[in-house]
Amino acid sequence: MIISLNWLNEYVDISDFSVDDIVDKLTYAGLEVEDIKDYKKQFENFVVGYVKEKKKHPNADKLSLCIVNNGNEDINVICGAPNVEEGQKIAFAKVGAVIPENGFKLSKVKIRGEYSSGMICSEKELNISENHDGIMVLDPSLKEGTELASALGMDDTILDIAITPNRQDALSHVGIARDLAAMYDRELKMPKFEFAEDQRKADDFASVAIENSEDCPRYAAKVVLEVEVKDSPGWLKQKLISIGSRPINNIVDVTNFVLHELGQPLHAFDLDKLADQKIVVKSAGEQTSFMTLDSKERKLLPTDLMICDGQKSVAIAGVMGGENSEVTTETKNILIESAFFNPASIRKTAKHLGLSTDASYRFERGTDPEIVVLAAERAAQLIAELSGGKILNGTIDQYPDKIQHRKVKLRYLRITKILGYEIPNEEVKRILSNLSLEIIDGDENEIMVDVPPFRHDIEREIDLIEEVARIYGYENIPDVQKISITLDKTIDQSQYKDELRNHLTGMGFYEIITNSLLSEETAQKFGSAITILNPQSTEMANTRPSLLPGTLGTIARNLNVKQPNLSLFEIGNTFIKKNEVIKSFDDIEESTHLLLSITGKVNVDQWYTSEREVDFFDLKGFVNELLRKISLDNVLVDSYYHNNSLYLDYSLTKSYDGNVIAEGGKVKKEVLQLFDIDQDVFVFDINIDLLKKIPTTQKVYSEPLKYPKVVRDLAFIIDNNIDSAKVIEVVTKSSSKLLKNIKLFDIFESDSLGKGKKSLAFELEYYDESKTLTEEEVEKEFWKSIKAVESELKAKLRG
Repeated sequence: MIISLNWLNEYVDISDFSVDDIVDKLTYAGLEVEDIKDYKKQFENFVVGYVKEKKKHPNADKLSLCIVNNGNEDINVICGAPNVEEGQKIAFAKVGAVIPENGFKLSKVKIRGEYSSGMICSEKELNISENHDGIMVLDPSLKEGTELASALGMDDTILDIAITPNRQDALSHVGIARDLAAMYDRELKMPKFEFAEDQRKADDFASVAIENSEDCPRYAAKVVLEVEVKDSPGWLKQKLISIGSRPINNIVDVTNFVLHELGQPLHAFDLDKLADQKIVVKSAGEQTSFMTLDSKERKLLPTDLMICDGQKSVAIAGVMGGENSEVTTETKNILIESAFFNPASIRKTAKHLGLSTDASYRFERGTDPEIVVLAAERAAQLIAELSGGKILNGTIDQYPDKIQHRKVKLRYLRITKILGYEIPNEEVKRILSNLSLEIIDGDENEIMVDVPPFRHDIEREIDLIEEVARIYGYENIPDVQKISITLDKTIDQSQYKDELRNHLTGMGFYEIITNSLLSEETAQKFGSAITILNPQSTEMANTRPSLLPGTLGTIARNLNVKQPNLSLFEIGNTFIKKNEVIKSFDDIEESTHLLLSITGKVNVDQWYTSEREVDFFDLKGFVNELLRKISLDNVLVDSYYHNNSLYLDYSLTKSYDGNVIAEGGKVKKEVLQLFDIDQDVFVFDINIDLLKKIPTTQKVYSEPLKYPKVVRDLAFIIDNNIDSAKVIEVVTKSSSKLLKNIKLFDIFESDSLGKGKKSLAFELEYYDESKTLTEEEVEKEFWKSIKAVESELKAKLRG
């Protein structure tokens, strides 16, 4: 936001404060000043010059030899501009001046045998405009020797202020003045103006209808007849030039002036070009394109808000007007538009059009619905003064559903608790009142504050506390003489995930970070995704229900650049909608996951080894090694499934206490085709939130076993719907303490086993820490387990 201090002084008296003090105040209050341009310093050694004589350069056809008086003496100057003439008042740069356009410092030089001691400047060389067709010719009434900054009315300081998205109220000179008035406890002087209205009524010459009141809650219009479109007066041009805006004509310049004065975007229509002298605000619907003021055809969406007349569209609401209703030198009658549009609607339209204007920049952040009429009247008053027009009686104002003020309670003790220091109650009230936040009720403990609509960012008590703190001054926070610290053990929330990262990078995996927002089409394929209310684009319209689509997208991009062998992992949050209608956070499940993925080859062909494609058992080995490293070896129960997943051909789950902690397998071909991946991908998804809850056993030393182990293998033919975990459970329950370990080592499925049958093979490990087991003891335990499985699960011993 470009702010002129001279202009700012019209709304709050800060003339007795230095520029440095003002800059510090603004920056401490959250309005960071990024750049300062002091025209007095920029135009140092520049004066008004008088061309006393012009003659042809004796040694160059296109150069002129001029004698310029700088107020003190006559100086020889060589000039190449075609429009330089004797008797002109010009912008003269003395020797030692630094040209604003390029930073070149002038010195006395010899050009084609003649000396030149200075320079006659163009507007472009002075950084005033892009005009470099010739020199800048000044008002002949100016006295030679006058400082150029003063002569141009540019003895001003310009501030470039970074406005955060929540502070749309500061996007104007009045907005900045309001904050400074609160900081310096000065009066905010709103523009005061008077105008005479014609006896003819505006309603008889124009009408306004709002068909889409959701996207356009308020629309006001003023009508000015019999205008003369011409150049703006010098004071208006100068104000616009000082903030980097190009003057066009008196009508357009007034709308730009009010925009930067009050922060309310306006648009002027040629009333005679509006069919039926009517304004209709509605969605684009079936209209597919529109020609804007910059002579470009814009492609529209049905939801884009349009300003129409009785027959056609005349503007894209809040973004840009149309060629078919623009003000030209032939225009005689004006309709001034001043409206409040839904920020989300304007943001979406500007985004998909790729079109950002001063108007859309403000509308998409939220303007003030209560300043709409004032801004229209201010523009009408200035247009009438500068064009000789007549303002018709009354303002056309459509405001079907008035936007209500918010009421926010503020407790004095809460301010002290949050800030850590006390601000006097009266000072709190003064700050809020100076910010135009009305105190409507209160006592010695708390106050009730009426928040006007131009402060969209103030919703809660904490927001009011922030306002009080920033205006009171962060630099006024008292020094703390003593700081107490606790010696209690702190909890590092990221430590667990950092340990996982270290283990995985040690095993050769690379970490990736992908976007947590997906397109609706992609997100719905991987779970019950949550739709974002105001997405930045259709590609980021839903939260991710899984880390898988981001990982597959990364793999696809690597494959496109010939990187087929990948071992990747990502740690991130997923978001799942538990109920169809979201009423509270209870209807949303957010959890942290770790996704491992491998694809390509384990190793390439070498003289000492042959290449091999990765398979699921490679990934399973990595997962088991990771669990072993975090002391969860042999704690989780493995279960194998076939066609039991949305996106996996087959899967292995790891469970604890009946809860699935992790699931992995081979990604289905049809899922890979969505990302144009033509090689196998294996993934393992681990729920970190559940994994962290599993108690880990501390590693302790145990003596080596003194007596031998006895190992027995067996295989059961069992129903397909019974998983290995159930078999292990039955064997464990039926055995004594001699059985130390049982693990699944083979799964076999074939029609030869019988319909709906499969074979599960297990290895059983027996030993006793105090003696050597006899064959009879082992056989007894072994057959007891077999009988239990046959009895409870209707299984049959194989072989």
